[in-house]
Amino acid sequence: MSLNYDDVVRTGLAKQVADEIRSAILDGRLKIDERLPNEEDLAKRFGVSRPTVREALKRLAAQSLIRSRRGPTGGNFVSKPDPEGLSKMITGAATLLVGVGAFDVDELVTARLETESVCAQLAARNRTDEDIAAMAAEIELQRSRSLTGEDFCASDVRFHRALVDATQNAPLRLMMYTVIESFIPITNMLTFGLFERQGAADSHETILAAIRERDADLAVVQLRDHLTGMREVLVQALERRAKKNAAGGPAA
Repeated sequence: MSLNYDDVVRTGLAKQVADEIRSAILDGRLKIDERLPNEEDLAKRFGVSRPTVREALKRLAAQSLIRSRRGPTGGNFVSKPDPEGLSKMITGAATLLVGVGAFDVDELVTARLETESVCAQLAARNRTDEDIAAMAAEIELQRSRSLTGEDFCASDVRFHRALVDATQNAPLRLMMYTVIESFIPITNMLTFGLFERQGAADSHETILAAIRERDADLAVVQLRDHLTGMREVLVQALERRAKKNAAGGPAA
């Protein structure tokens, strides 16, 4: 094991100890399933107190970078990075940025247009019968008259998640996690009152039909039409929100 103990300075000790161990994990100096030195040894090597080491280890555990095991052969071990866990951390930050208006409408829609177009193309080429069934199940649910607005929005997220899964491309699924889990819920919240469910379900159906037929070009066209329509609804929602704010009414 190779750790740069001398690099730790005396400010923010727990964070810096955690950052050094994290860096060693991410750049491969610490291997998956490797056991870390015990708290006493780490404290001596870093020149800090055991409570400081304990706090550093808690930070790493919260990031799913280490795991603890009890017993004679126990201790703290390096965990295999969890793509979904890492994505959730990124998504939380992205959701906050979207919520405070750090991205404008064109940025959000353009990001979805460009990234999901790639996904639609790959999904048409690589989809399985299970992928088709997952998307079809969401469309069927979306056509239910008893479905609440909140449940419809959740189904919308699941449909696009299934589309991304159909690419069979793990790095792309990781990259798209933030788009699907952050951008879509936020835009759905803004457009909730103007959402035309039947039209959205019909649009999903045209995307699915192209993917089912493995027509990559048509899948991209249908997806882009769908998101362009969403842009128009989103602009309407923001204009309505601005008018209510200007009039002193509640934002919607």
